[in-house]
Amino acid sequence: MTTTRWVLADQLGEHFHGDAAHIVIIEAKDLFRSTKYHRQKAHLVLSAMRHLAAERAENATYVRADSFAMGLASIAGPLEVVAPQSRSASGVVGHVQQQGRELSVLPARGFITSEAEFQSWVADRGKRRLLLEDWYRTVRVAHGVLIEDGEPAGGRWNFDEENRQPPPRGAATLGLPLPWTPVEDEIDRQVRLDLDAWESEGIEFFGADGPRRFPVTRDEAHAALTDFVEHRLAEFGPFEDALLSEDWLMAHSGLSVPMNLGLIHPREVVQAAEESWINGRAPIASVEGFIRQILGWREYVWHLYWHFGPSYVDRSNALDAHEPLPRWFSEASADEVTAHCLSWALTEVHDKGWTHHIVRLMILGNWALQRGYDPAEMTRWFQRTFVDGYPWVMAANTVGMALFADGGEMSTKPYAAGGSYINKMTNLCAGCRYKPTVRVGAEACPFTAGYWNFLHVNQEKLAGNHRMSMALAGLRKLGDREALIAQEAERGNSAP
Repeated sequence: MTTTRWVLADQLGEHFHGDAAHIVIIEAKDLFRSTKYHRQKAHLVLSAMRHLAAERAENATYVRADSFAMGLASIAGPLEVVAPQSRSASGVVGHVQQQGRELSVLPARGFITSEAEFQSWVADRGKRRLLLEDWYRTVRVAHGVLIEDGEPAGGRWNFDEENRQPPPRGAATLGLPLPWTPVEDEIDRQVRLDLDAWESEGIEFFGADGPRRFPVTRDEAHAALTDFVEHRLAEFGPFEDALLSEDWLMAHSGLSVPMNLGLIHPREVVQAAEESWINGRAPIASVEGFIRQILGWREYVWHLYWHFGPSYVDRSNALDAHEPLPRWFSEASADEVTAHCLSWALTEVHDKGWTHHIVRLMILGNWALQRGYDPAEMTRWFQRTFVDGYPWVMAANTVGMALFADGGEMSTKPYAAGGSYINKMTNLCAGCRYKPTVRVGAEACPFTAGYWNFLHVNQEKLAGNHRMSMALAGLRKLGDREALIAQEAERGNSAP
């Protein structure tokens, strides 16, 4: 009897199922009952699964059921599945196996590096910290990416000096062509109708509905990749950390969405970027900066998700942050927020379910860090809110990078910053009622005041971190420190 490949919702590309004679895709309604997802995330996942079923119509079975168990019960014969990319999905697979169903698990796919490569690297490090930079260089050499005669292309491993510039002064956008966008079809229309019906039954979503902005098929993913390489890759490096309020994508690719759905292999993306440099269409600084995000960072957080273990998110709270997410933040209700940068960021989340990394880290994550939001709750928020958010994506990114909740297991310092950084790297401070250089009083920037209050609250915990020594020295010199602390205590968890 032919073995059927069970294809999970983040394994939708050919590299996950192209070698299977028959596949089954299960749309489990209970998944959406248990978690309040962004409406556009639900739409994207359902549309992608249904498009795959349509593409493989003659050798695919699409099952709609209340649960995965009920869906699998309708499929006869032996099953197999590629190793899931989250522990929750692994738990479902394990439960099915415990019930006596014949279900074999294939090795993990969808990444450039293997678990064995990562574990070998970890073993070679001994007691040294698992630094991204060291991992990135090791992988570059091992896989021959941007390497010439054993040396890094361009003579350097990174080009941060050329990259990460402020946005062009006075500009509203980078002036790049509008990004590729999909054309919705009948499948999208039906998904939208089904989600409306689910909501009428009591299943809750949040955020704006559509239009769909990201790929749900392999062809669409390749169209988005081609568009990025041709029109934005060259400008990626200089402005990768910049933000303009009227340019939602800037020079970013948005390819995290189709990669995390499994529609396109990250190796294809890296190769396309490298070829653009080889052919003289994009400078080495931009290409290296972009490849670092995929071959370096994406692979790194995937491996850390499994390496740190199942308790990582719940056990990590080095700064004793226990503040619950206020409703206005959790629901991305920007109308309640006066601070322009935070209001803008929440609007982007509400309207699109996506922002590029600097918004996530230096506005949303920075605010949560300063205000002491619970790390586990924030991790779940990023997972259910962002259309590219999955457990493996958000664990180390949120707990380790944004919130420093693991005490430095992956990041060397908290990424806390005041309004001056936001003013430098964005155009969001213009017209705001708050002033980025003011920390006390009616015009005090919530991020600037929050930064100094964060240092005050956590000074003992951060005292041994050499990268924070100058900041803590500055805290001790503040003449208005007592007034600032009283002001922030009064502000509490209210919307700024």
